[in-house]
Amino acid sequence: MIHELFYIQRLLVSLDQICQKVDCRQADVIFLRELLQNHSLQALVLVHNRVSTYNGRQILPVSYESCDIAEEVIQALQDAASNDSEELLCLLQKPYFRALLLTHDQVARKDFDPSLPDIIHEGDDDEETVKIVQLVKSNEPLGATIKYDDQTGSIVIARVLHGGAADRSGLIHTGDEVHEVNGINIRGKSPHDVVNILQCREGPITFKLVPREECVPSRESRLRVKAHFSYDPGADNIIPCKEAGLPFSKGEVLHIVNQEDLNWWQARKHGEKNSRAGLIPSRQLQERRFAEMRDLSYLLQDDFIAGCKIPVRKEHHRPRKIKKIMYDAKENDDFDREEIATYEEVAKLYPRPGIHRPIILIGPPGVGRNELKRRLIAFDSDHFRQTIPHTSRPKYPWEVDGKEYFFSSKESIQEEIKLGWFVEYGQYKGNFYGTSLETVKSIINAGYVCVMTPHPQALKVLRTPEIKPYLIFIKPPPLDILKETRIRANARSTFDEFHSRGFTDNEFHEIIYGGHKLEFLYGHMFDAVIVNDDLLRAFQELLQVTKLVETVPQWVPASWVASS
Repeated sequence: MIHELFYIQRLLVSLDQICQKVDCRQADVIFLRELLQNHSLQALVLVHNRVSTYNGRQILPVSYESCDIAEEVIQALQDAASNDSEELLCLLQKPYFRALLLTHDQVARKDFDPSLPDIIHEGDDDEETVKIVQLVKSNEPLGATIKYDDQTGSIVIARVLHGGAADRSGLIHTGDEVHEVNGINIRGKSPHDVVNILQCREGPITFKLVPREECVPSRESRLRVKAHFSYDPGADNIIPCKEAGLPFSKGEVLHIVNQEDLNWWQARKHGEKNSRAGLIPSRQLQERRFAEMRDLSYLLQDDFIAGCKIPVRKEHHRPRKIKKIMYDAKENDDFDREEIATYEEVAKLYPRPGIHRPIILIGPPGVGRNELKRRLIAFDSDHFRQTIPHTSRPKYPWEVDGKEYFFSSKESIQEEIKLGWFVEYGQYKGNFYGTSLETVKSIINAGYVCVMTPHPQALKVLRTPEIKPYLIFIKPPPLDILKETRIRANARSTFDEFHSRGFTDNEFHEIIYGGHKLEFLYGHMFDAVIVNDDLLRAFQELLQVTKLVETVPQWVPASWVASS
């Protein structure tokens, strides 16, 4: 305590010495002396010193948006029903508590940084109203982009990035005209010239702005999306400002904070609430880009798959033999290609006791997904279950209805197919085979984990808010590893039902091609990817993934959570 108040004591001593040399009112001297001797001030100094130099290091705020977090908690508590939740809700809604959080955020964001007040020039009616804004330049960008207005010939603020210095100041808005920067008139200059002026300046930057007529501050949205493509603003030639771009990878969850611009959204990566928002291409812009890329790939007579060109298969490829059950024989690739995946709105789905999400294994024929399913069920048959197919063929005397098959008449199955009650179906030797949606639901409702290896076309029926499946892509390894591991394991070909033999080179190429094709058409639906380069390792990874699904909240389409 003595060390903390040492400087206050020095101020008191200096105050008497200064008063002897400077003519001042006695009342002012008494006021300053009483202020410096006040116990509340001394306690405040002590707290400040302890907090600012805790264990010899500076303490940084955990969050800059505690008010927003409190609002999210309030919304969550309003749906709960308990005495504890009502008490907490009452506390969070008290004005004193809200004022405390607001003060915390202002201090954390350093909203007290120096800025000049608005200056309004009074004069003739035809004179423009201007405002002078000063920002303290630090290591971070100013958080605003500019553009040239073709109609007025002036430089205007194109956008203000959420969370940036310009946004925190509250004084710079989209549409404001920039007339001067640090006293330099920028009329007739290009946006590039203005950027060079800003980059060459150190210390505070002063703007002379003409505000737009109406200024309605935009509110930060709560939209979360999962990105189905990777983005590098440094390689984007049409982004308004590369430095303002937000790079992200496929599969990352983004918080979209502003969608006012038709082509460029503002976003943060989920969990980075304290960061400045960056620019990303809007859904409309990115869909247009992907459509142009696909048109170009068709013109080149190639399939543009997974970022690389896979030549169209030639006629000398061996045709596939029909297996015993071939579901949904008409594979409508054209329909799938029309779905251009860019962003998908998502929300967190929390594990539900006793209700497990089905595990769907998707992969090309021959990659080993059926073997992984078999091993998973054998590992814990009391937890994992597979669906029992329906068939219209006659029941053999030794068969039990509902054990290996559900036996129904051909007319009954055809009627249920028309009603859309089947996940997938097909014909073999005149008999129908298929998987009913009701059998999937019955396994889920019984508390088991339903494990399936359906045809990819079945995802249109399975990937719904009612089923909420977890899709795992069983991906083939590179061709050389695929051949080496299958030959070493003496793996039998799944392309030939009538003969037990190894895979041919054409079949290995077919597996690789099928994997690329599935990833291109359905990759935006996959929740996890397991490369089957070693069956034992792939199975262990599959076990770990299934455990995570049952214990850790997962990002799912937002409509799934709304319907829960």
